[in-house]
Amino acid sequence: MKEATGELNMTVVTVVAIAAIGAFFYAFVWPAIQTSIKNNTCAVQCGDDDDPKSDCMKNCRGEQEASGAEAEKD
Repeated sequence: MKEATGELNMTVVTVVAIAAIGAFFYAFVWPAIQTSIKNNTCAVQCGDDDDPKSDCMKNCRGEQEASGAEAEKD
């Protein structure tokens, strides 16, 4: 019976460790990956327009639409 309890404890520790690694990935690594994908996609769509404040980059990231919506509220 002691051996079965030890196996269960090790299973619980393994599941908790995997959940902790998943939570860390989701909280810290995944947002960086999403930002990188978005920036690379915008760079490809805008071509040689490297200025992050250009209209193409703003349109690609949705920044211009958000600022336009704020202006309409006022």
